[in-house]
Amino acid sequence: MKAAILAGGLGTRLRPITYLVPKPLIPLVGKPMIMHIIDSLPDYVDTVLLAVNYKRGDLESYFSKAGIDREVILIEEDEPLGTGGALRNLKEHLDSTFLAFNGDIVSSLDVMDLVRRHREFGGIGSLALWEVPDPSAYGVVGLDGDRVTSFQEKPLPGEEVSNLINAGAYVFEPEIFDHIPEGKVSIEREVFPNILGKGLRGHRFEGYWVDCGTRESFLKAQGILMENAGAACHSNLFEDTTVIGNNHLEHCKARGARIGPLVSAMDAVFNEDSQVINSLVMEGSMVGKAAKVINSLLGPGSNVRDGETVIDAVIGEGNSHR
Repeated sequence: MKAAILAGGLGTRLRPITYLVPKPLIPLVGKPMIMHIIDSLPDYVDTVLLAVNYKRGDLESYFSKAGIDREVILIEEDEPLGTGGALRNLKEHLDSTFLAFNGDIVSSLDVMDLVRRHREFGGIGSLALWEVPDPSAYGVVGLDGDRVTSFQEKPLPGEEVSNLINAGAYVFEPEIFDHIPEGKVSIEREVFPNILGKGLRGHRFEGYWVDCGTRESFLKAQGILMENAGAACHSNLFEDTTVIGNNHLEHCKARGARIGPLVSAMDAVFNEDSQVINSLVMEGSMVGKAAKVINSLLGPGSNVRDGETVIDAVIGEGNSHR
């Protein structure tokens, strides 16, 4: 079985980090974001197709060295094609039942269960569904039993047919390509509403679901994963440093610092009296003396100066100016 992952976005809401690192490769609790999807796939998925555009070279470099026990094929879009167009661009590789995922989703979805239920249902496709209090910012799905009866993309508040949203994970039959025209196409707006009579099914699941497209949602996903996995500290040199709660710290150096809770850091330096809470600190970064980093993402090689406070920020390479 094959799985397609739509990973061609620019990651604009995570700039300036995504000027340096493509969003799929931003580290999320010790591994690139996209690997949380790949590692969730059942063993019988032997091939992963990545629809890519932005920073393809970085993705090729990563997967050439990653040692993944599946074939990973990168398919480039010459121009952004939307979710439907990107999927259609993979058509020649997908001639039997296949999985598809939005590349920035982190969830507790049991993918094997989704596939099993699709095979029980039959039909053109099955959508993973997640319940939210306010669905107006998402693709909202109406159900009759398990059958999808309506699809609203970002309806106005109060006009939603349900609290169930499209969770960005699917099982499709190749027939889906008969309903995706060439060019730039939104599968949510232009395809789903037209195939409701083809046996489109919904699959609810429980646990957690996060779209990691913003700083806030990325840190939410980081916190959920840490709380599920517990604390992890590896190969660190800490002197007189307090580490609080669940964190993921790899090859860091700290002296007289206060770290945590919910900090993910790799190959970083924390100086005296610095404090870091609920943040990502990427490789080569340094947090200066008496500096504070709270609810923030620090890109590779970031430098937070002595005494500086960084709150609710996304910082790229170099100094801590936004």
